[in-house]
Amino acid sequence: MKRKLRKVLLILSIFFIFSEGLSAQNNNFPNGSSQGTMQVNPNLRAPLVPNISVEVTNPTTGAQTAFSIRLLLLLTVLTLAPSILILVTCFLRFSIVLDFIKRALSLQQVPPTSVLNGIAFFMTLFAMWPTFTKIYDNAYKPLSNNEITIEQAYQEAESPLRMFMYSQMADDTSYIKMFMNMAKLDKPNTLADVKTYILVPAYILHELTVAFKIGVILYIPFIIIDMVVASILMSMGMMMLPPVQISMPFKLVLFVLVDGWGLLTQQLFVSVIK
Repeated sequence: MKRKLRKVLLILSIFFIFSEGLSAQNNNFPNGSSQGTMQVNPNLRAPLVPNISVEVTNPTTGAQTAFSIRLLLLLTVLTLAPSILILVTCFLRFSIVLDFIKRALSLQQVPPTSVLNGIAFFMTLFAMWPTFTKIYDNAYKPLSNNEITIEQAYQEAESPLRMFMYSQMADDTSYIKMFMNMAKLDKPNTLADVKTYILVPAYILHELTVAFKIGVILYIPFIIIDMVVASILMSMGMMMLPPVQISMPFKLVLFVLVDGWGLLTQQLFVSVIK
């Protein structure tokens, strides 16, 4: 037992002597090497971080209160800007019709919804370009040059949009009359007598009606193809085979042969640009 203890002590002493020798060798850096330091260079400057403070005070004058209300309304309009642009332009009609043609062709994933919305957006930009040009020339540009006030800029920007919306409903003003009766207002003699809060919902309902009418017309030839294919499959006794799986290639061939995208785009522009 004593011999084993002596061997263990001898091994430990040799280990400690060997480790001290290694540490002494590691502290001896080779010639030409730079010595390390833990001190920070005093010439270095601390990075400058800006001090940001937000102060909320109560308005003391009516002008400050009006400015706060204008700022709140501006932020609200900016938040709802995408929805406003969708509802007061022809984007609503284009997007609905493109979605109808996708469903009529029995297509599930192609083209994606984002692609259809992109197509509808650029078609809307093309159709609405004269209106946007008038808004830029009469409202934005004078406002940026401090020639008109923000109230005048709003009126100048509102006028082209009102003319566009009314031009789409010139043949059918039933929705305008409906909202005028609901608001218990007198019968308008001119467009100036129709308020904007009445013109916008009337235009939205009109666009939905027109888009659904176009969608129904687009569905008719493809429904006929589905009915023919379904009747053929039933006569052959193949009742377990989905008719859509067979009719979809025929509908795609028909749509491509008649240049469906070109005809659809042309008729959509004709329905908007009069």
